[in-house]
Amino acid sequence: MSRHAAPESEGTPRSRFAGAAVVVVNYGSADLLARNLTVLTRAAEGLTTVVVDNFTSALERENLRHLAADEGWRLVEPPINLGFGVGMNRGVDAARESGCDRFLLLNPDAVIEAEAAGTLLERVVAEPSALVAPRILRPDGSTWFAGSDLYLDDGRIRSRRRRLDSVAEDRIEPWLTGACLAVSAELWATTGGFSDDYFLYWEDVDLSHRVVASGGALVLLDDVTAEHAQGGTQAAGHSSAGQPKSATYYYYNIRNRMLYAALHLDDDDYRAWAKQSRAVAWEILLQGGRRQLVESPAPLRAAYRGLRDGARLARRVRRATR
Repeated sequence: MSRHAAPESEGTPRSRFAGAAVVVVNYGSADLLARNLTVLTRAAEGLTTVVVDNFTSALERENLRHLAADEGWRLVEPPINLGFGVGMNRGVDAARESGCDRFLLLNPDAVIEAEAAGTLLERVVAEPSALVAPRILRPDGSTWFAGSDLYLDDGRIRSRRRRLDSVAEDRIEPWLTGACLAVSAELWATTGGFSDDYFLYWEDVDLSHRVVASGGALVLLDDVTAEHAQGGTQAAGHSSAGQPKSATYYYYNIRNRMLYAALHLDDDDYRAWAKQSRAVAWEILLQGGRRQLVESPAPLRAAYRGLRDGARLARRVRRATR
């Protein structure tokens, strides 16, 4: 993964965003969109906005319809919850139908200014084979994301700032979080977008892998920032330590680790990840602190189901791809 300073911006706001779209997948977060997404869309003249509403309730959908109508956003309304990756794919499809050729993929809990968004989108025009991300900050100014590493020896994830010097570089795969990504239509077509298999979590790790495998590059622009708002969604490996997580977070992070292994690893690494599954699952649980494990059985149940279903799914995928 390369780290760069952003280029100087050029052009008027309209020329800068013409042909570009911001794509957001919503899941019960209309209030976040009203607070966060409007920071960008009201300032970025000419930017197309596509929101995919993964269904939660009739009231949420109606609220989002009113918001989208007021703001001039295009709303995609699947009748069910498609998950993050499939939802984002639907949103990019809609943006392409609107004539857009570059996309900013954004979480509802992410806030980015128009200047920063424009810089990310300009980078993918200059380098169409690059998947581009900003540095993401917490509201207090501390770093939430500045690149992540996947360790091939055991399937653990660490931030790039905590990279282990004892591990060879070819045993580490960098990846970029799906919380805020810029991508060209060319690279999207080359990779096929997000995999449909993950539903939630690890789809950005998978996409990063396929970008590099296709000859593309992962680019982190250190001097371009977005903000990860409090009270929003949770991302693999980047939630605040000790903050309780949802059962969904535990289940899919544990399950999808082995799905990724089945899809992308050789036999030796696949077996090594399988042997470490329980230990890694426990570490994922502890991201939410020990107190939650005393207060409710839900986290442990989610972890058990994630281990069970991940092993079953991995074996099935492994057989089908061999």
